Amino acid sequence: MQVRAALPRDVPAVAALVEPYATRRILLAKHMVGYYEAVQELLVASDETGAIVGCGALHVMWSDLAEVRTLAVAPEQRGTGLGHRLLAALLDRARALGLARVFCLTFEVDFFARHGFVPIEGTIVDPDVYDELRCSHDDGVAEFLDLARVKPNTLGNTRMLLTL
Repeated sequence: MQVRAALPRDVPAVAALVEPYATRRILLAKHMVGYYEAVQELLVASDETGAIVGCGALHVMWSDLAEVRTLAVAPEQRGTGLGHRLLAALLDRARALGLARVFCLTFEVDFFARHGFVPIEGTIVDPDVYDELRCSHDDGVAEFLDLARVKPNTLGNTRMLLTL
């Protein structure tokens, strides 16, 4: 299994990998343009045939904060440790960027807890940063802030944070 930075040519495979999770509302559905716009944030895992069997993204939200997004593995890869490898690579990327905290919004609480993430409540940024983040049009930032406009996206999910 190889984990590497995604390329634009990987986007259709990433979208196909995420689609079943988005259909079940485990991950947010995106238009193809959203994947292309975020390709530089994505990592992919490919098997020995070159097929994309996993993905994940790290989205920087502030000077010390990023979000793990779009973490998914092919159904036949679940339980193989691939999700752990992808998350570890994303956390390594966060450290390389000098980030202090990583956020996720997830149904997979136990998975993220095994990596040191803990549930959070309320706002964990200063009021000035909160006001700046509210200016973002990104739904993931709105989910981090727990804004009312994204409540349908967050039902049943747990907001979690890892301090690096």
